[in-house]
Amino acid sequence: MRKTRIYLVRHGEITGSGVFRYNGQTDVPLSPRGLGQYQLLADRLADRPIAACYSSDLMRCAEGARILCARRGIEPVLKTELRELSFGNWEGMTWDELAERYPDQWQARMNDFVGYRVPDGENLHDLQTRLMPVVEQIIGRHQDEEVILVGHGGTNRVILLSALGAPLSSMFRIEQDFGCLNIIDYYADGHPVVKLLNG
Repeated sequence: MRKTRIYLVRHGEITGSGVFRYNGQTDVPLSPRGLGQYQLLADRLADRPIAACYSSDLMRCAEGARILCARRGIEPVLKTELRELSFGNWEGMTWDELAERYPDQWQARMNDFVGYRVPDGENLHDLQTRLMPVVEQIIGRHQDEEVILVGHGGTNRVILLSALGAPLSSMFRIEQDFGCLNIIDYYADGHPVVKLLNG
């Protein structure tokens, strides 16, 4: 049966990753370890017949996508739709800072992380609406081919939940480590199969 195989990658480690911040769509650079994680992934996928690579246009993904494509003679296609969830006015702030400055809004998000929309940002429904049509276009364009998609912790979880038929409320039941690899086979009958998760 015809299928599209997606190698879904989370970007490598970023600078300052020891303190959790809502980076969202802020451009933050990769750490040396993050660059190394991409090199390891390039080695891991070296024998795969990759037809194309799509990536978020934020540097932590785009730079890694270029590393993954360097030996293949293909250029990654950068898509703004593949960016991380926008945290609006909260971007760059830590959990502690948010809890101190915006205690009511912070608690509202903790109570409803799917539906709560950060000021000037997105909620998970917004992310899903922005992201999934592009993923579906990629799948349709590459029948019987293998494709790399470089994304973020939030975007990858939404893609994986969709493949599993799970609700957005299950977001944090899936781990996405820096530099991890997921594999999803999208069959022509519309039934995707997750072959590898956070590998």
